[in-house]
Amino acid sequence: MSVYNSFNYPDVDEKIAKEMGLKTEEYELAKKILGRNPNYIEIGIISSMWSEHCSYKSSKIHLKKLPTQGKCVVQGPGENAGIIEIDGDICACFKVESHNHPSYIEPYQGAATGVGGILRDVFTMGARPVAAMNSLRFGTLDNDETIKIMDGVVAGIAGYGNCFGVPTVGGEVFFDECYQKNPLVNAFALGIVKKDKIFLAKAEGVGNPIIYVGAKTGRDGIHGATMASEEFSADSESKRPNVQIGDPFKEKLLLEACLELMKNEYIIGIQDMGAAGLTSSSFEMASKSGSGVKLYLDKVPVREKGMTPYEIMLSESQERMLMVAKKGFEEKVIEIFKKWDLDVAIIGEVTDDGFVRLFWNGEEVAFLPADPLSNNAPVYDRPYKKPEYIEDLRSFSPLKLKKIDDLNTCLFNLLNSQNIASKRWVFEQYDYMVRTNTVVIPGSDAAVIRIKESRKGIALSSDCNPRYCYVNPKKGGSLAVVEAARNVAMSGAKPLAITNCLNFGNPEKPEIMWQFVEALEGMKEACLALDTPVVSGNVSFYNETEGKGVYPTPTIVMVGAIDDVKNTLKSSFKSFNSHIIVVGKDKYEIGASEYLKVCHNLVAGDAPEVELDAEKKLIDFMVDASGRKLLNSAHDISEGGFAVALAEMTFENEIGCEVSFNEDVRDDFLLFSESQARAIIEVSSLNLEKVEELLKKYGLFYMIAGKTVGNFISIRNKGRKIIDVNILAAKYIYENAIKGKMQ
Repeated sequence: MSVYNSFNYPDVDEKIAKEMGLKTEEYELAKKILGRNPNYIEIGIISSMWSEHCSYKSSKIHLKKLPTQGKCVVQGPGENAGIIEIDGDICACFKVESHNHPSYIEPYQGAATGVGGILRDVFTMGARPVAAMNSLRFGTLDNDETIKIMDGVVAGIAGYGNCFGVPTVGGEVFFDECYQKNPLVNAFALGIVKKDKIFLAKAEGVGNPIIYVGAKTGRDGIHGATMASEEFSADSESKRPNVQIGDPFKEKLLLEACLELMKNEYIIGIQDMGAAGLTSSSFEMASKSGSGVKLYLDKVPVREKGMTPYEIMLSESQERMLMVAKKGFEEKVIEIFKKWDLDVAIIGEVTDDGFVRLFWNGEEVAFLPADPLSNNAPVYDRPYKKPEYIEDLRSFSPLKLKKIDDLNTCLFNLLNSQNIASKRWVFEQYDYMVRTNTVVIPGSDAAVIRIKESRKGIALSSDCNPRYCYVNPKKGGSLAVVEAARNVAMSGAKPLAITNCLNFGNPEKPEIMWQFVEALEGMKEACLALDTPVVSGNVSFYNETEGKGVYPTPTIVMVGAIDDVKNTLKSSFKSFNSHIIVVGKDKYEIGASEYLKVCHNLVAGDAPEVELDAEKKLIDFMVDASGRKLLNSAHDISEGGFAVALAEMTFENEIGCEVSFNEDVRDDFLLFSESQARAIIEVSSLNLEKVEELLKKYGLFYMIAGKTVGNFISIRNKGRKIIDVNILAAKYIYENAIKGKMQ
């Protein structure tokens, strides 16, 4: 009996291929590779594998420009996660990935399964997850839809991470109208693994059994990868069935079972069933090994009656893994997973013919070449051109801005800005202390965790200012890298490597593609200058709803190491009567600044200048100074400028400050400029001379601006008091801006 009659499938034609997301030329290429017309199961598989989400067909040629090699790199891009050396054979395994589209349709489950997926990417490599982070983008909180989405997303992240038992140690949240119907949910996870215990996705050894483990397969998530590769429209609610359902308790069992299994030498390779589910995992394992596989789909554990081979191959049900075991050790593997109360089944075997063959009740229902479909997907060098809006923005002259007389109120307005205000409402929902490795909790420049087998610590920071990327994508890409590196350095850690999540609109629009190409060029230059290679990442295109897209948002997560975790710095003033030193040269740049947006309701101008040499010197100074225990605290100057950074340093311990300048510049530019490569450091009188010597050694511009005193924030310029606010009043505004909206 024909497979089409068996499952009541229609005959495949160009119309059906198009409905599944394949363009005419892609359908023709598929037929050419097969040498025949694909059947319904096969075209479903091909459409998922060749989706933008899985194949990177619009970004691949540009991603190759990024630096991926370095002294610390153990495993670069191409596997489930990247790995770098931290201390001898102790390595950090990490990656960030998007779950944007599902989080708009179903905020709680979309965000929760994003966390689950990134955790599996890490422990699939043999690493035990020890930290999670997230980078979130929402519309503004004066909109009920935004509040509902944000509430669901944060609850989903907390619900999954807290139940799984991994600390969510940091992240970032940014608000803008462009994310109103396009929330971005980027999830990050980091694990620790010994160098000789790393596992890769491979299917080697003819006759070795292929084993399915984890949860049962259901109908949730079918064609989720295809959904993530297209714009949304007004009827996006109908895509709700494409969102997966997560079970963090099941994932915890899966983690422990996998790590127990990996202590023995029972398996050859292992792969998470992520986007496109069993399809992507089986094809990727076969293609990477130059082998083939036979899969007997009627042996796959399912939780719903009547599931077809098509549904089983394309389901994105969560908490599932595919592994290749050594022949003869099948029962050992099965025993471990049954002990942890997980489904486990031998569903196939490795072959040497290079094909993925699918069987159902003894009948072969699909026959596809693994390598050509995995590695010969269409690759597009899409046209790109500079958008017209860029020149309009750059023609802005800040000198024409009306001067603001009441700068105290302006500072309060900035502290009340959703992009600057405390994110405590968010991070207090996360368990950031579970596993007791967290040294610096959310709210500082960088999160820091200890490695229990080492004196070293790992510092993490997620950064991207999408407004910079909108007005100047190349600068914005560079600044995302350098700010993440600067934040890591503020903790005393040396930046080592990055993972990225590149969130953009529709790449078929030349203006969007230009943003992407420019941002990657900026990232490349910054990574080369700072010697921080890209070891993993993700591209998320088509972040558009009803034709309106997001700002270009290339999220960067920087990972660094601190030699002695006891030397970790925080971004809050530590004691009274310390010296306040401003490091770095202010160029009084307010283009694309938070000040311009909040106090003048403008998005205009150019992003701040990128000075990679100055950034590197500042980073090296911070690592050196913290290693010598010369600093009390440190905080980089970024969104909101000097006045906001200074205020933020006073809040935790309620230690005030007096600083003075003697600058011939407008007071608002002095206070709120977002010039880069700058920081505020707190130094005791005992260490002042040594710190000055070190600053001179690194060739850094600096000025001793004042001292930590009282319960107020006082800033003078040329003897005039331009800021004079009470700490408690400022702190109340800062702490309640988001909390007040979300209650």
